[in-house]
Amino acid sequence: MKIAIPKERREHEARVAASPDTVKKLLGLSLDSVEVVVESGAGDGAAMTNDAFKAAGASIAKDYAETVKDADVVLKVRRPITSDEGGKTDELAGLKKGCKLIALMDPWQATEGIGALAGAGVDAFSMEFMPRITRAQAMDVLSSQANLAGYRAVIDAAAQFRRAFPMMMTAAGTVPPAKALIMGAGVAGLQAIATARRLGAVVSATDVRPAAKEQVESLGASFVAVEDEEFKEAEAAGGYAKEMSEAYRKKQAELIAETITKMDLVVTTALIPGKPAPKLVTADMVKSMKPGSILVDLAVTQGGNVELSEPDKVVEHGGVTIIGHTNWPSRIAVSASQMYARNLLNFLQLMVDKENKTLTVDMEDEIMKATCLTREGKVVHPNLEGVSASTPSKGGSGSAKAANAGAAVRKSSAGKTPESKTSGAKTSAGKATGTKSTKSSGAKTSRSKTGGDTGGSDAGGQGNGS
Repeated sequence: MKIAIPKERREHEARVAASPDTVKKLLGLSLDSVEVVVESGAGDGAAMTNDAFKAAGASIAKDYAETVKDADVVLKVRRPITSDEGGKTDELAGLKKGCKLIALMDPWQATEGIGALAGAGVDAFSMEFMPRITRAQAMDVLSSQANLAGYRAVIDAAAQFRRAFPMMMTAAGTVPPAKALIMGAGVAGLQAIATARRLGAVVSATDVRPAAKEQVESLGASFVAVEDEEFKEAEAAGGYAKEMSEAYRKKQAELIAETITKMDLVVTTALIPGKPAPKLVTADMVKSMKPGSILVDLAVTQGGNVELSEPDKVVEHGGVTIIGHTNWPSRIAVSASQMYARNLLNFLQLMVDKENKTLTVDMEDEIMKATCLTREGKVVHPNLEGVSASTPSKGGSGSAKAANAGAAVRKSSAGKTPESKTSGAKTSAGKATGTKSTKSSGAKTSRSKTGGDTGGSDAGGQGNGS
């Protein structure tokens, strides 16, 4: 049984799909003659050297082709890049038929790539589709990566901010604390709240899910939301945020517009799976912010929550700095790789038939069923109906048929906008501008209520949040 760990080749990706620690555990799986092969340099971006992998028992391959040759399992961070996508190495071409490919697949945005995986005969599993059940917590890539993304977003913002975060009382005078607003209180948002609080900021947060209010306040932050009847029904299955009506969004925007003028730091994390990111911060809101303020858009890969954010750029508008990195977990690659590698190990262990010492995919298992995208040459995931197996065209941009099917999938998956219920609106701005004493700010995250923030991204695939 050969398990391959190739080097990641997509731009801005520094993570690796295994660590020396997980290599030891992979070699200890109840399978006949397990071999783990790591491509040379695969862990360089995450400070994991070839020597460290060798000491853990892995073999080091000189290139991609040697790494994946005859591999039964291929563990990756991101979906294989093909020559159609401009890859110097066509990663799909080297995979043998029937091999198990486990990675972040960006299934909503890259449906033509999923069709190509089926056409190549690869059995592909998408970690983004991990079901939100207790048994799957240890495999939840979106949560593990979003947690780090929320932390890194505040650290990057602090590096750009030209003032101190905490209140400082000195003989030369008092430095007031920074005021931060976190928009979206899922996994990334809650960690952003906790991190900003640790740094000494006065933090407010907003989310459309009623359950988020208690979580936000438990971290010592104030909750900002329009609490009407629609707000009370705004949480979908699995803890994800529902798409709100136009009437609610207008009221919430008015409240946020009033709040945002007082803020030094704003972090936006709002995402709805399979849909463009909602626009939360308009150009006019940016103009209303104080010079020197910082905006961080964690949802930029899906269109962004901030109207003026640009992918993979740090831009300035009227003295306001807007940070739009597309792969936040990769900016903290050591920790992100360690956590991601453990997620994959836990997932792969589900396939091990300890009695027969073989790799077996039980499609009756709800975790396997939820994550399996392609099997035996077909696209089998129910959320990707209409996407068919395809062969990537040489020098082209993939199968037009698959791309058109993908557009249809995204359109059909869009949820209906909830009916507006505007009566009895209650505005809860908390203590958005006040200073309060800081208690413990460890990030308390209830997994069943982690929707509404960056999942992912290529969460999508980069796994930014969930």
